[in-house]
Amino acid sequence: MSALTKAKGFKKSKTGTYLSIGTTAFGAVNVLKQAKRARSEHDTLRLVDAAISAAAIITGVALLVRELKRIGDDDVLFG
Repeated sequence: MSALTKAKGFKKSKTGTYLSIGTTAFGAVNVLKQAKRARSEHDTLRLVDAAISAAAIITGVALLVRELKRIGDDDVLFG
């Protein structure tokens, strides 16, 4: 099995999906900081950007949770 095949398999594994959720959550922290800064500076455009970014993060997490449900107990890394 090549390294690329293993990497693709990891991305579709529970561990890879949890890692993706963690990375997405880290991005959410940055969006919250952006929104707080935009509110304090009364910058409507940046506030709208933060809201759209938050919606994208919520959608991304929902997709990842759906992927976790799809994987179920069939994960090759966990036997």
